[in-house]
Amino acid sequence: MGQAEWARDLVQHLLAEPLPRRWAHTQGVAARAESLAPILGEESDLLTASAWLHDIGYAPELVDTGFHPLDGARYLRDVHQADDKLVRLVAHHSCAVYEATERGLLETLNAEFDQERPELVEALTYCDMTTSPDGLPLEVDVRLAEIHSRYGPEHLVSRSISNATPCITSAVRAVHAALANGALPNGWDGR
Repeated sequence: MGQAEWARDLVQHLLAEPLPRRWAHTQGVAARAESLAPILGEESDLLTASAWLHDIGYAPELVDTGFHPLDGARYLRDVHQADDKLVRLVAHHSCAVYEATERGLLETLNAEFDQERPELVEALTYCDMTTSPDGLPLEVDVRLAEIHSRYGPEHLVSRSISNATPCITSAVRAVHAALANGALPNGWDGR
């Protein structure tokens, strides 16, 4: 069983019943990741596994800090001794440093989890930020507007997303360019 299959089974157990909409989103993000296989090569399984697991920290039984990237990464590291790259991708997905800053958890996040290669983080950000809460593909600007609408302008998630917007849109542009070229850009060498 590859990482992606293991990840799917794990997250389904934790999200499908208690958080069906989050589960639908997760399935859509994983489908997006699978669509990047032609440009990811050997790292396709890793990206797909991280797509399945990116929101595992929302599982009610895993919530500790309330910051899902940190809670999910800790669970994967401490309970499952998951692959370091996979854990780092979950910890830093979708420009998580901005929300970590809002929550006063940036030092904790960075002390516990190093950054993963930017190209892989960009790919996961693309998958997450071009997938609706119901698991459907959509444009990044629509996704960002949906997040703001769901949380309201004063919520820390909205503030974080506002600050992270340049990071998120840059990641989406980078992946669109890679898809248009049919190959990974410089630095995306499958290692």
